[in-house]
Amino acid sequence: LAPYTIIHPHQHEGFTQQQHQQGGSDGTRRTNPRTITAEVFHPGCAGGTCPSTVSQQPTGDDGSARECKGIGCKLPSRMRQKQKPCGREGCSAHAGDDASRGPSPVHVTDRAAQYLDEVPDFGSERGAWIQLACDIKPSNELPSEDALVLQLQLSKSQERLVEALRGQQDEIKQLQRLLSEQQAALVSQQREILQQQKRMYEQMEQQDRDECLEITGMCGDQQKCLNTPGFRCQGMTIRDASSGMCGHGYFYNSDMEECQACNECDGEPVVSPCTFVTDTLCTGPAAEASELSLSWAGDVSLQGSKGHVLAGAFSSVQLHIQGRGDAGLVSAEKGHLVLRQHGLVWVDGSLALSHGCRSFVQVCLRLNNSDGSEGRDLSGVRVEQQERRSLQSVSVSGVAEVAPGHIISLFLRSATHQCNQSSEGLQLYDASAAPLSLLWLSHDTGAVAMTAQALVSAHYHTNYHPAFHTTSTSDPYIVGLTHDSRGIRFAESGTVRFVFQQALYSMGQACVSEGFQLAAYLNQNGTSAELFRVFKPGVHYRDTSISISGATKVSPGDAIDFEILSPAQCNVRFFGDGSGISLLSLFWVPAAISSFLTASVANSGLPSGAVRNKPLFFHQTSPRVSQMGLLGKGSLNVRRDFVFRESGTVSMTLDLKLIHSCNLVKVTLLMRRDSEGSRGGHEAEGLRPVHLAQQSAGQMLEGSQWASVSFRTSFQVYNGTAVFFLLDCVRGRVNQISHQTGSGVSVLWVA
Repeated sequence: LAPYTIIHPHQHEGFTQQQHQQGGSDGTRRTNPRTITAEVFHPGCAGGTCPSTVSQQPTGDDGSARECKGIGCKLPSRMRQKQKPCGREGCSAHAGDDASRGPSPVHVTDRAAQYLDEVPDFGSERGAWIQLACDIKPSNELPSEDALVLQLQLSKSQERLVEALRGQQDEIKQLQRLLSEQQAALVSQQREILQQQKRMYEQMEQQDRDECLEITGMCGDQQKCLNTPGFRCQGMTIRDASSGMCGHGYFYNSDMEECQACNECDGEPVVSPCTFVTDTLCTGPAAEASELSLSWAGDVSLQGSKGHVLAGAFSSVQLHIQGRGDAGLVSAEKGHLVLRQHGLVWVDGSLALSHGCRSFVQVCLRLNNSDGSEGRDLSGVRVEQQERRSLQSVSVSGVAEVAPGHIISLFLRSATHQCNQSSEGLQLYDASAAPLSLLWLSHDTGAVAMTAQALVSAHYHTNYHPAFHTTSTSDPYIVGLTHDSRGIRFAESGTVRFVFQQALYSMGQACVSEGFQLAAYLNQNGTSAELFRVFKPGVHYRDTSISISGATKVSPGDAIDFEILSPAQCNVRFFGDGSGISLLSLFWVPAAISSFLTASVANSGLPSGAVRNKPLFFHQTSPRVSQMGLLGKGSLNVRRDFVFRESGTVSMTLDLKLIHSCNLVKVTLLMRRDSEGSRGGHEAEGLRPVHLAQQSAGQMLEGSQWASVSFRTSFQVYNGTAVFFLLDCVRGRVNQISHQTGSGVSVLWVA
């Protein structure tokens, strides 16, 4: 407690003598504050001489301190120290130690108040006053509430800062680990590139010879020989190459249009020897360990329903997928399909169903990440409502770039939630073959996958050229859109597998009678040629979908576009959204490891009448290739069997346009794995053909002139594998099969 300071603006007779006793240089006496303080504390002392003991103030009978007086009452309650009760007069003697140190702060307060009480007229008569100023700073002073709050906030901020720093350190460690892994992978890739360059240089040192100078008459008399890594004869055709013009040890590379030296396997097994138009194919330990392409097939059913029947209305129903193939590529879990390897996948579903729902039912193919989030629809096909319930065939296809853990699902979705409440509200036909198949391509193939969404058309049309915008592509340099966005252009030679599906709504009776046609065109060097054409029965005031699929070879600068043809008296509106109902799916495979085949239905020997498991015959329309082909003359199964001469994976599509009165039409693809078919002999005894795929359709739509049925599937083939088609009509007859347009087969083969 700081000492009290007495300020006296007016003189008082009690202080006059002391003022004259102490003087300054200016002749005026100044009062020592300590002396005045002492006199105030002890009225009986003068000149700074005071007694050593001070009597204590009396206390009440109950031992409590007396009530405060004067300035002491103005002090805070915590500053008022309670005095100990004293029962005798000599209490001051027990405070010897305290007296030696001077009065305590509380005693100073009491003394000052007592002195002012003893002089009641001090300020009134003389006009003088005394002002006491006290600076109080208790020893146990606590910080204010604001300071405590600020301190707590600073502590919490420091804790959050430390946590944030720890989190950043963990992220930095994770990034460093990922960077190390990426650097290791990059170093490995660089080593592989250096090794490949080394092998290439070694090969160039061995193919660095001028055949045009070393071998006379290499290209004949009227043709000029050009030196290349092999050699080139100007004006050489594929027919010249097939006759052996390149010479022994060389083959004709149709992509480069030059003769090149045949590959040497260096002790590795030879899959196929070098021919006039193909190089030697070797199979070593490394090639056997890594597959370029694989296939898988599985079953599809309505989950939790007996007899594949779902009664009542529904909004969305998941189709249950069950596996048949190897679990190393994919596995069926909880009705979904889980991918196990990186690569590109092409999924085909061939279903037959009937429903009693108003409006349409949509079949959806969906791809999700490993945790089930961030999914997107790969395909969506609408199955229209029919007045007379009948089985309808549906083909749904999609392509995607996948990683381990990705999930593929199949769904049925209703548009209005109003379906027939009978016991046959929704029925899925149980086929004798796997309705779902998958073709997987390794990234080592260099294949490219692309999807493009068809733009929405707000107007009604008859003939319509759809425009697209790209939704995904694994290599935009190889595959992209043309300048007008109506075609898909290609930058390098390869084989293409595509499917385009378009959702539409039509009005007019002519739509039903004549139906729709969807055509695909290949544009080469400014000229357009029709590749495929499919037929779809039309509908009146209904929603439906039309789709086309095929395989073909493309060269740099080629483009593919599409056109939908409708009757003149039919108004059609075309839709598109993010559910895949109007989507183009495509993948491109380098020509070195792929080939294609197309065939139309033969115009002779077509099955008609009461058809029971009758074979279909075809005529090959694409150039001959070494990997596969139709059996020719001299064979027992001429124009019936598609025979494969090299191992690989195949994706096949069939479209039929026909007139029938059958309650049920079935088309089945069967496989024979024996080499007798390729040699024209009989099937081996005890070997029954295996069902690969099947598609079914019900009665023809009333008022329509034609009906259609199609399916798509993928499967593995080996040297000598043969496949063929059978047609079956249940309770009715087949009247006609179109062999000009709308019917045909397309095949993609990948090594």
